[in-house]
Amino acid sequence: MGSLESGIPLKKGSSFRSQSIGRGERNPYLQRSRSIFSRLLLKKLDYIQWICTVVVFLFFIIVFQMFLPGSVIEKSENSLNALKTRSGNLLYYRDTEKYVLDIGEGTRFLPRISEKFRRQSREENLFNRTAQYFGYRKPQLALVFGELSVDSQQLLMVTVAAVLLEIGYEIQVISLEDGPVRRIWTNLGVPVSVIQTCDKRENTVDWLNYDGIIVNSLQAKGAFSCFLQDPFKSIPLIYIIHENTLASRSKQYTTSGQIEVLNDWRRVFNRSTVVVFPNYALPMIYSTFDAGNFYVIPGSPAEPLEADAFMALQNDNLRIKMGYGNEDVIIAIVGSQILYKGLWIGHAFVLQALLPLLADFPLNEDNSSAHLRIIVHSWESTNNYSMAIETMARGLKYPRGFIEHIAGELNMDSILGSADIVIYGSFLGEQSFPEILVKAMCFGKPIIAPDIPMIRKYVKDRVNGYLFPKDNSKVLTQIILEVISKGKISPLAHNIASIGRSTARNLLVLESIEGYAYLLQNILKLPSEVTLPKDVSEVSPNLKEQWQWHLFEAVSNWTFENRTLRSNTFLDKYEEQWNISQKSKSGVTVATDDSFVYIIWEEERSIQMANTKRRREEEELKDRTEQSHGTWEDVYKSAKRVDRAKHDLHERDEGDLERTGQSLCIYEPYFGEGTWPFLHHRSLYHGIGLSSKGLRPGKDDVDAPSRLPLLNNPYYRDVLGEYGTFFAIANRIDRLHKNAWIGFQSWRATARKTSLSRTAENALLDSIESQRHGDALYFWVRMDMDPRNPLKKDFWSFCDAINAGNCKFAFSEALRSMYGVKGDLDSLPPMPIDGDTWSVMQSWALPTRSFLEFVMFSRMFVDALDMQMYDEHHSSGHCYLSLSKDKHCYSRLLELLVNVWAYHSARRMVYVNPETGLMQEQHKFKSRRGKMWIKWFSYSTLKSMDEELAELSDSGKLSSSSRYRLWPSTGEVFWQGVYEKERNLRNKEKEKKKQKSKEKQTRMRKRLRQQVIGKFVKPPPEDVESANSTMLATRVS
Repeated sequence: MGSLESGIPLKKGSSFRSQSIGRGERNPYLQRSRSIFSRLLLKKLDYIQWICTVVVFLFFIIVFQMFLPGSVIEKSENSLNALKTRSGNLLYYRDTEKYVLDIGEGTRFLPRISEKFRRQSREENLFNRTAQYFGYRKPQLALVFGELSVDSQQLLMVTVAAVLLEIGYEIQVISLEDGPVRRIWTNLGVPVSVIQTCDKRENTVDWLNYDGIIVNSLQAKGAFSCFLQDPFKSIPLIYIIHENTLASRSKQYTTSGQIEVLNDWRRVFNRSTVVVFPNYALPMIYSTFDAGNFYVIPGSPAEPLEADAFMALQNDNLRIKMGYGNEDVIIAIVGSQILYKGLWIGHAFVLQALLPLLADFPLNEDNSSAHLRIIVHSWESTNNYSMAIETMARGLKYPRGFIEHIAGELNMDSILGSADIVIYGSFLGEQSFPEILVKAMCFGKPIIAPDIPMIRKYVKDRVNGYLFPKDNSKVLTQIILEVISKGKISPLAHNIASIGRSTARNLLVLESIEGYAYLLQNILKLPSEVTLPKDVSEVSPNLKEQWQWHLFEAVSNWTFENRTLRSNTFLDKYEEQWNISQKSKSGVTVATDDSFVYIIWEEERSIQMANTKRRREEEELKDRTEQSHGTWEDVYKSAKRVDRAKHDLHERDEGDLERTGQSLCIYEPYFGEGTWPFLHHRSLYHGIGLSSKGLRPGKDDVDAPSRLPLLNNPYYRDVLGEYGTFFAIANRIDRLHKNAWIGFQSWRATARKTSLSRTAENALLDSIESQRHGDALYFWVRMDMDPRNPLKKDFWSFCDAINAGNCKFAFSEALRSMYGVKGDLDSLPPMPIDGDTWSVMQSWALPTRSFLEFVMFSRMFVDALDMQMYDEHHSSGHCYLSLSKDKHCYSRLLELLVNVWAYHSARRMVYVNPETGLMQEQHKFKSRRGKMWIKWFSYSTLKSMDEELAELSDSGKLSSSSRYRLWPSTGEVFWQGVYEKERNLRNKEKEKKKQKSKEKQTRMRKRLRQQVIGKFVKPPPEDVESANSTMLATRVS
């Protein structure tokens, strides 16, 4: 290298130099030209030497790079490189995928969602420092499984659920397939239901009943068809993934062009509020699906279960299968699942510390008596690293055959099962206890690990394992010589391994339970009527210090099922079904008879020809008949009438025709496809959708936004909820509803089995037609039977409980603003406690005339309520009727409004049993005397207030006020002045027409007429007579 860098040295007395000087003296011109040429040549040689130096340097860098654990290629921001690992030299064969991360010592995986939790906590503390929970019910959780088979995830969730039940949650298990674990959940006191799909009505679930949902494993993906639909999109959802099989196949989907499959899984990950992994390697593997919602909760019983299952399947021939003898001493060197370039340094450190151990294993010439074997395990499989291990072994002067490199995840079980000692050779700062050490301890192997904080937290030196400083190889050598004494494992090491096995069997149980409890605390937005869960520290140690092994041991003849094998089987079925569905979407060619197709084509052609001929004949006859066209205004009106008739005819199907002759029509408000299975299909019911996009296909459902444009605004659609459909139907009601009575029934009443049965429907219709109760409010969902009111509280207490304790205040302020009450006068209507019940869930029936009166009152009440809350709620998402951000701010208060109006407007209130149809009048008039505010709720009072608002709105004074007024947007604006205004407009139009007619006549009189050019002169009569006589003479002759 020195010669390349300094060039060729020339000595002063060399013959080459003397010859050149002599030639220069003989020919000075030649000397000058040659000196220029030589300088150019030397400069060129310097450039060539410099280039060669760089090439040689790069060559050595490439050679050095080949002996590192893996090449790192920068990939976007994560610096990830997928290396395909194929392991087939042992008991299994499978493609896996590991990621090599080029990180330093201090690099850590920090979930972005943790910062979101902290930010939300600060916002809620600033907004609501005195949150009040009434404790009427427990928080509801749904655990969703793909199947109820015995596996590690079931054991994990049973353990977590036992603690969650203890601290105050109520849990229900919902599975797509049944299994033996159903009995375990039942013994735990958790109800279990099995559903197949989200489309069939008998298998549907009202997911809004739950405050949160926990979905387990890839096999439960079928349930996401429910959660991806409105109105279930906003429910907090935790998705737990313990398998890496989907991450392994995501690369295949990308390379094979199956982007739709990849996007389908991305929708699942994006829908999840949080995606939970059991270690910090899986989030990196699943980085393709990262939507900023990844979270890690360490701890799983998978390692002890898999270790027990593996050893149960193996005989004493495991070492023989591995190619080792029964007398060999096998040392396994393992490392972190997160691979990095510096991994070879840790392996070299351990191999150097193992060198003194060779003295206890003398060698023959053929190495036949050597009993020491060293296995170096890595998570990636590359020939480069195998060569690097061989190079390190030769450099440390290990005999050939002592060290072997084995890679792959499935090979890990075989290595740990056959090894005598397991040494952790990774010095990377771990964020959780390494799973490979947990499994090694579960195999009953003594472990030796570096003294880093995360390992030191669970491994006590010389108690359940051995620890060594990561910067002192002599201590490691001393530990190894203590463990291996005279070519065998010492009894002390066996005892430490036994203690380590019992430790690892229940390792990280508390961390896992606390992690899920903390996660639920941060993502659940609990309403004010619930009881806050207790802290995990208050739970008995027996529940949170070990997995619930005894519950699974009680199940007879249970066998552990490999989760990796089941997830691969599931993905195979999923891909097969996906391919079939894609083929059906692209169009399936149906074999049809050509003659049959020709007959259909001929019939269609003849029909078109007949229609064309008939149309031509009608046009010809129309042209021959006299028609009175009338004025252009008449033509315009008739055209509009025809369009309206066509539109009405198009909408009127069989159900609409049947409803025309009925006395009652019950409307079912809904929002989103998730509610479709709960809607009725009989003529008594009529669906009304809150969104134009979510209407049922093939049904004559009412499009609420087309009748009330206010519902096109997502803010008011969410705030009003089902109440918005009342305003939509009441707006020009005569164009839609032609029945004497009108009713409403929430789809959630159907989901809770409290909707009207056939018997109750007939009883209600008979009572309406016979006018048994007159002008009455019929309802069939009781407040005292509502799951939110298990303590059967009174009206205002219940209203306060579901509205963060501010129902009475909001109601009172709204009425005060609505009626213009000033001073300290009490503006809260009394709702007495008389032993009767009230209506909830917007399921009732009224006379149509009374319904319009109720809507008149509701429009003014909602307008006053909106004036109180719009500014803060629209800007921050918070309102004082909820403890957290809530887009359905005052929909729960409006749910109870019909009771206040019906009670104080002196309507009868009749409860209809939804099963039997038996009727019972509530709050009879005798008990109401002296308690009703009839003057406030009378029709005359409400009508005068409505006309006053209409007059202000019509004059523009309402819209010019400082605050936005919602009232004009919730229905018709009508008052007595509208008649006069319309009459004046009509008179003005008539005057304009008369004026135009007079002006036209005046122009016709005054216009200049053209003078006559000439006149026609008749021939004289003599000429006619002579002509006639001449013609007669000719004929006679």
